Amino acid sequence: MTGFGLDHLPYGVFSIADQRPRVGVRVEDRVLDLAAATGRPELARPSLNTFMALGPEAWAETRAETRELAESGAAPSYPLDEVRLHLPFEVADYVDFYASLEHASNVGRLFRPGQEPLLPNWRQLPVGYHGRAGTVVPSGTPVVRPCGQRVSTSSTTGGDVPAPTLGPSRRLDIEAELGFVVGVGSRLGEPVPHDGFADHVFGVVGVNDWSARDIQAWEYVPLGPFLGKSFATSVSAWVTPLAALEAAWTDLPGQDPRPLDYLAPDRARGLDIDVEVVLNGEVVSRPPYASMYWGPAQMLAHLTVNGASLRTGDLFASGTISGTERDQRGSFLELSWGGAEPLSGGRTFLEDGDEVVLRYSAPGADGGRITLGDVVGRIEPATPMS
Repeated sequence: MTGFGLDHLPYGVFSIADQRPRVGVRVEDRVLDLAAATGRPELARPSLNTFMALGPEAWAETRAETRELAESGAAPSYPLDEVRLHLPFEVADYVDFYASLEHASNVGRLFRPGQEPLLPNWRQLPVGYHGRAGTVVPSGTPVVRPCGQRVSTSSTTGGDVPAPTLGPSRRLDIEAELGFVVGVGSRLGEPVPHDGFADHVFGVVGVNDWSARDIQAWEYVPLGPFLGKSFATSVSAWVTPLAALEAAWTDLPGQDPRPLDYLAPDRARGLDIDVEVVLNGEVVSRPPYASMYWGPAQMLAHLTVNGASLRTGDLFASGTISGTERDQRGSFLELSWGGAEPLSGGRTFLEDGDEVVLRYSAPGADGGRITLGDVVGRIEPATPMS
C-alpha cells in the first residue's frame, strides 16, 4: 500500500500532454480526474483556490463523492507517472512560524552564544515572519543556490566591524516543516478565534523552507529573515484535507507559562505526524511534529488577532520541526551544530547537486497510516553574477 488509499484522498492539480491543468485526487498510484468525473466547474481550474473558497460543507460533500467514485472505479483516472503535477494552489500570502521549542532553543544557542536561547516573548506567543509568496514552488522544482551578503569572523574593516562580501551562500540549508493552506478567507478587522480553525483551513502540505544561513545570520537583526529565506520555499504537490487527519490530532507537550486566553491553551492540540529528512537517498533525521510547542490553531489565532484578514490560498507554516534528540533535528544547521559537528561523511551544509526529500506520514482514519505528499528539491549552482 502507498498510504494514498480511501482514507486519504489528497487533492492536487495535474495535466496530461497539451490539456489544461485541472484538479485531481490521488488514489494509490493513480490520479482521479475529479473535474471530468463530477463536472463541477471549480474543479476544472488550474488551482484549488476556487474550490477551497466554497468552504467546509462543499469540501465534505466533494470528499464523500470522491470516495464513492474511487470505490466504484467509474471515474476517469491516469497513472501517476504519466501526469504532470503543478503547484496545487495559488499562494496569496505566506507566513512562517517558529513553533518548535527545540529548534528555537538550538538556533538561539548557535546565533547568540552566551545568551539566553529564547527571547522573553517566545513562550508567550507564536513567533513568525511574513515570507515571500511568489517564490513558493511545487515539489520537484530545482533550487538555485542564492547569492547575498555574507561575513566571516576573519573579515573586518577595522575596529571589529564586519566587512561583508557578495557571493553564493556557503551554508545552504533546509527547514523541514508542515504547512497549512487557508481555504476560506476572513474580513479585515475580524480575528479568527482558535475554534474557527476548521472553518478556514482546508488542509496541510509538506514544506521545505530553504535557508541560506550565512546570509540570514548577517541580515536578520533587527527586522528578521529576508534574503536568506525568500529565494525558494518548496511545498508538496498534494494537499491532504483536514478530514484525512482526524485520527492524527494529539495533545501538545505542554505550555508554561500559560498563554493568554485567545490562544485557548486548555483546548489547543497538535498533530502526530512523522517526518523523514532524506539526503541523497539516506535518511539523516526523523523530526516528530507531535513535539511542537505551539499548535496550528494557536498560530492562526495569533496571525489574525490584530485583525489581519485571511485570503483563499494563504499558507502558514510551522517553522522547523525538531525533537529532543540529535537525529530528530529538522535542519542541517542543527544536525551539524553550525558546521562544528559534521554528519557521517563529513557533511555539514548542502552542496550543488544534493537532493533533499522530505517524507511525511500520519495515523489514518481506517487504522493504518497515510502518506502525505513528498517535498523534493535538488540544489543547482548559483547563477553567475555580472
